[in-house]
Amino acid sequence: MFKKVLVAADGSPTAKRAVEAAAELAAMSGGTLHIVTALTPKSVGDANLPGEFKNMGNDGGGGALLQDLSFIARAHGLEPVLHHMGGDPADAIIETAERIDADLVVVGNRGMKGARRILGSVPNTVAHGVNCSVMVIDTTE
Repeated sequence: MFKKVLVAADGSPTAKRAVEAAAELAAMSGGTLHIVTALTPKSVGDANLPGEFKNMGNDGGGGALLQDLSFIARAHGLEPVLHHMGGDPADAIIETAERIDADLVVVGNRGMKGARRILGSVPNTVAHGVNCSVMVIDTTE
């Protein structure tokens, strides 16, 4: 069903729930799990970033984060493909989905309530920007 599943994650506990859900789907479908982290380097400043992307270090902390998240995939018998991107998270997710020809993009629902829902959130932007199915996982605490 879903041969290429892409999940976007940062270091937050809510993002780990999205990775868990994506890993389960990829394992059930016999597909490949792609994990992308898209973090803006601290040299740009993190004042305009969502909280989950702040304080991640000079390279965004993406390499170490991806290695950590890969353990979730391996627990489901998957060997994930890791993508460390910079720049705007939504743009990087959309770009990666197009580049790998993803069948499904999985994102958490963080930022989809309140003012950020109206002003634009990563899940909302991704849902309207990719040319494949999108699953928004309820990751609220």
